[in-house]
Amino acid sequence: MRRKDSVNTMQIQISPSVLASDFSVLGQEAARVRAAGAPMLHLDVMDGVFVPNISFGAPVIAAIRGCSDAQFDVHFMITDPIRYIGDFRKAGADSITFHVEAAQDPAAVIAAIRDAGCRAAVSLKPGTPADAVFPYLQDVDMVLVMTVEPGFGGQKFMPDMLPKIRAIRRECMRLGLQTDIQVDGGIDPRTVSDAAAYGANVFVAGSAVFRSDDAAGTIAALQEAAEAAFGAAL
Repeated sequence: MRRKDSVNTMQIQISPSVLASDFSVLGQEAARVRAAGAPMLHLDVMDGVFVPNISFGAPVIAAIRGCSDAQFDVHFMITDPIRYIGDFRKAGADSITFHVEAAQDPAAVIAAIRDAGCRAAVSLKPGTPADAVFPYLQDVDMVLVMTVEPGFGGQKFMPDMLPKIRAIRRECMRLGLQTDIQVDGGIDPRTVSDAAAYGANVFVAGSAVFRSDDAAGTIAALQEAAEAAFGAAL
């Protein structure tokens, strides 16, 4: 096991989720959180099959691409993810995350995302064990650990996901990788510290940011809390 000092250079990033934004002015909302200091914008793509809800597709992402220079952090919650990679890259995706549970051949999906010129990431549902992504850690830029059941915003953080975050971070450390570990679901100034302590460094925050009266202050507070706690439970 490598010492946790080996991950001390991990960059902490906040990625506001547009599911919590005002969809009637989505372009303005994207610009607002970018101006407030968010380097990434999390875009949940749901098909009503892999998860019960339906959100939006590539045309919506293309429509707001010109409103923000943030990294577009696209999270596929869809079946057959390899089919849509090209469309979302053209729409402006910088990073594409797919669910390991949705892919018959995760390695092929990762390769297709890279071939399209995007950062590649793989995600796990709460019921999927950490080791399901271990075979792909050397090929992805990020792992997304869902800390709620995927499909709906506004859910409460599941603290029993913390050991999963730690297991993935420890495996990355064992392999000498500085892979980003993202968490999505119920992130606020308290839970961000918990997740960071167990090794997460990228945080999807929807309601906490978009529904804040001070988005810049909230983003800064989340960042500060995560930086202070990062790695403490490793």
